[in-house]
Amino acid sequence: IQRINELEQIALSYDGVQKVYAMQAGRELRVIVEAEKVTDGRADELSFQISQQIQNEMQYPGQIKITVIREKRAVAFAR
Repeated sequence: IQRINELEQIALSYDGVQKVYAMQAGRELRVIVEAEKVTDGRADELSFQISQQIQNEMQYPGQIKITVIREKRAVAFAR
């Protein structure tokens, strides 16, 4: 549980990160970012930066998959 919390805190420390979910006992990290603050190119860079920070600061068995999700929704109502 402590390792999962550490993973989530590392990802939350980056600008534009909205929510973080550690899944599959900490083997996968899903990072949801704000579409207005993070571009597609920045999302690629962000996943790499998070993976490098985890690699440098934590000890874990196997590998951890970092997925950055950037979503833009447009909603309108006709009345």
